[in-house]
Amino acid sequence: MYVGSGPIGIAWDTWRAERGGPEGIARRQHARLAGLVEFARSASPYYRRLYRDVPDDITDPRQLPRVGKRELMENFDDWVTDPHITLARLRSELLSDLSRLGRSYRGKYLVVTTSGTTGEPAVLVHDRFSWVVVNLVVRVRERRTLVRAVELRAFLHHGVRAAALVAGGGHFAGVVWTESVRRRSSVIARQVRVFSVLRPLAELVQELNDFQPTVLYGYPSAMLQLAAEQRSGRLRIRPVLAISSGENLSATGRAAIEAAFGCRVTERYLSSEVPALTSQCRRGAFHVNSDWYILEPVDADYQPVPDGVTSHTVLVTNLANRVQPIIRYDLGDRVTLATGPCPCGSPFPAVKIEGRAGGLVSFGAPDGRAVTILPLALGTVIEETAGVRRFQAIRTGPGTLRLRLEVSPGADRAQVQRAVEERLGSFFAAQGAGAVGIEHADEPPRTDRSGKFRQVWSA
Repeated sequence: MYVGSGPIGIAWDTWRAERGGPEGIARRQHARLAGLVEFARSASPYYRRLYRDVPDDITDPRQLPRVGKRELMENFDDWVTDPHITLARLRSELLSDLSRLGRSYRGKYLVVTTSGTTGEPAVLVHDRFSWVVVNLVVRVRERRTLVRAVELRAFLHHGVRAAALVAGGGHFAGVVWTESVRRRSSVIARQVRVFSVLRPLAELVQELNDFQPTVLYGYPSAMLQLAAEQRSGRLRIRPVLAISSGENLSATGRAAIEAAFGCRVTERYLSSEVPALTSQCRRGAFHVNSDWYILEPVDADYQPVPDGVTSHTVLVTNLANRVQPIIRYDLGDRVTLATGPCPCGSPFPAVKIEGRAGGLVSFGAPDGRAVTILPLALGTVIEETAGVRRFQAIRTGPGTLRLRLEVSPGADRAQVQRAVEERLGSFFAAQGAGAVGIEHADEPPRTDRSGKFRQVWSA
C-alpha cells in the first residue's frame, strides 16, 4: 500500500490504520511486504541469492527463508542496498569516531551498533523514511498513554529534562538516538542528556543530582540501582516519569522504582532492528504495530506457535527500512501472542514479552561491602575489547569472574585475554570493587537450555 514519504502522509496513514480494523492492517502489511521483497531482490545481492527459489508473488512471510544476525553480518556489503555503504567504510568513517554520535551517515542514514545480547553484535543502518516512521508511529499510537494529564501538568511546572540511562562509549542505539535528538537544537541539547551506566556509580549519582531530570529513560537494572541510591539519600531527584526499555522489568522491580522515585514507570518493547515494534496501551499491554512490522512467534524448529503459547524465539520484519532489509530476522526473544482482543479495543495484536533479563551482579569492595554492577555495563567493557567476537561472563563469587571468549578470526587469543583483563581491572577499580580474579574457561560461549544466549549472570 502506497503511503506518502513525508511526515504528514505517514502520520495520516498510521492514524487511519487504527480505524481500518484487522483487515485494513493486513492489507497494508501484505502490500508492504511484497514491495520490500521485490526491492530486496533487485537491490541486495545477498537477498537476490537467498530468494533465488522464492516465488515472485509473496502472500505470506512464511514463504521466505529466515535470516540470522551472524550470516547477515558476514554478508554485510551484499546485504545493504546502497553500494556506497560498506562495513569497512562505516567503521573507519563513522563508528571509530565517538564525536560523530547521532550524526547522519552520507547525509541520510542513522547507524547504530547492537550490544550483542543475542550473541553476535551487529551494525544496523536506518534510512530516513524508516526513521520518520519510527518517530511518527510512536507518537500517534502512544498519544493517549505515554504521558498522563497529571504528568503533563508537572512537566509544564517543572520543565522537561530527560536523562537517558544507557551504555556509553559506542554507537549503541540508545546513545545514537538520544544524540540525534540533541543535535536538532541547542535548546533540546540542554534538556536531554546521556548518562552512561558505565560510569562509576558515585559519579553517575552526582551528575544526576546536578541535572535534576524529570524523565528517566533506559535500562530497568540501572533504574533499580539508582532507586537504591535514592532510598539511601545519596541520590536526590524527583522524576515525573520513568520509561523502561532494553531489559525485562519485573513487577517487583517496577514497584521498587516507583516507590523510590514517586513516579509512574512505563515500558517499551523494541530493538535496534525494529525500533517501533510495539506500543503500550492504557491497559498496559504491548500491541504489535503490524502495519509496519511483522512479528512471528515460532518454536525450536521455526514453526508457528498458537496464540497463548510462549515461543522459543521470534522472527521480525521491518517493513519500513529498505537500505538494510530486515526480513524474517531471528530476534532471539520469547513472546506470547494474546488469544483474544485486548480490552482497550485496539485492532493490533497484543503480545507478552519474556525478552532479556537484566539482574544485577555484585562484587566485594576492599571495605567488605558489596558493589553492584550492571550486567550490560560489564558486558560492554568486554565486548568493546579489540578481538572479542562473542563472550559470556559468569560471576562465580564476590571476587571471581569466569569468562568464555570467542575471539575474532586472526586475533591472538592470549593477547585478547590480557586486554580483557586489563580493561576489566580498570572498570572494577573505577566502580569501587576490590580485586576480581579472571578465570578463562576452555569452553566457548553457548546458549542455555532454553536456547537463549545470556552474556552476564551470577552462577
